[in-house]
Amino acid sequence: MLKIILQDPRYLTPFNERARDIRIMNKPLWLSQRDVLMPYTHRELELPFGASLPQTNEECIVYRDNLFFDAFYIQAFIEKAKEVGGACRAAFTTDDPSFREHALPLSVSYTPEGEYYLADLWYYPNGPGEPAKALCVDTLPIEAGYYHVPTYMAYEQGDLTFQVPRRSLLALDTWVHIFIADVVYGLFARGARFEHRLDNNLFFKLSVLARAMYEGKQVLDCSKVVQIGKNCTIDPSAVIHGPTSIGDNVTIGAGVAIENCVIGDNVNVGQGCQLMLSVVGDGAFLPFRAALFMTTFMDNSMVAQNTCLQMCVVGRNTFIGAGSTFTDYNLLPSPIRAMDGHGKLGHANRPVLGGCVGHNCRLGAGMIVFPARTIESDVVVFASKERRVIDKDLHFEDSDHHGLKFSKLHPRLYPRPGEASEESW
Repeated sequence: MLKIILQDPRYLTPFNERARDIRIMNKPLWLSQRDVLMPYTHRELELPFGASLPQTNEECIVYRDNLFFDAFYIQAFIEKAKEVGGACRAAFTTDDPSFREHALPLSVSYTPEGEYYLADLWYYPNGPGEPAKALCVDTLPIEAGYYHVPTYMAYEQGDLTFQVPRRSLLALDTWVHIFIADVVYGLFARGARFEHRLDNNLFFKLSVLARAMYEGKQVLDCSKVVQIGKNCTIDPSAVIHGPTSIGDNVTIGAGVAIENCVIGDNVNVGQGCQLMLSVVGDGAFLPFRAALFMTTFMDNSMVAQNTCLQMCVVGRNTFIGAGSTFTDYNLLPSPIRAMDGHGKLGHANRPVLGGCVGHNCRLGAGMIVFPARTIESDVVVFASKERRVIDKDLHFEDSDHHGLKFSKLHPRLYPRPGEASEESW
């Protein structure tokens, strides 16, 4: 099968980077797409934005490079498309709760057509040319989340829950979709599939129980559900619950608690850190008593001690100072708004949502960041009386390092489209 990749030239705010280069589940999106489609395709063709599809009679799959999808969705999509026997295009309706609640808000990538929302994923059995029919694949959603939070924290939706698909397809148009892809469509979905397999596969359940008994551990602590790479150093007092995957050369200190996380290679997690439902990139450093909850923390970033990140997305090569707090809940019951794919504020459809920090940022100690605020890549924020509370989005022009004698020590690595990285400010 021929794989045709359609380039999406848009840059995601505040990263100033295309979606294909953003890491999802600690893997660049383009690489994740390649790995998922590898069993079905033998060659690929990448087309620039606006280019026409090639004239061929070869069986092919076509997709936009800002799509996150997993192997379970692709398998179901291709099997169902072959049953149809003609050209098909992935589609959703608002009857799908996971699409309605998580994928559609803030998005600009879906094309409305009648009752359908069409995604940029096509299957052509005899090459592009014939009109494609809308094809809805059951995402097998389940409700998961927190059922005993105070009612005032879920003023619009009842309980604070997520609609978790066991088959995932999501267009990455904003940083909020990165959060959804990693946490809801990634970690939550992995846990849901694990539980489903336990409930429906007796042999798998017995193998997990046998492994736990052999190792003298609880079921969620055994090596069947906690995968640890090579050359890792883990303090005996650390508590690690699965499903969790830990890469190579990882150091985990005393009193660390980890639950349902993806941790990359060469990560250092210091004493007393708390990691729950989070994705930690390669080379990240968390000194003592740092906390991540439902947060994406990309490669080579550092969050200092006594800092708490909840429902946040942090880019690569970023430093966040000690004692900082990213708030995730509006104290007054007003809807949380975030930037949509057009760069306008829209309803995020989340009663609780943290903030987002781009790549190559430096944040001083003791910062308080309001819900859904963003800090653009390459920004430096000093701790001062004037800049202690971040209550609005910060752009590169707002960075505190402009005009300083040593400002060139912090180069701009992620300019906006049309701006040069060597530009002097």
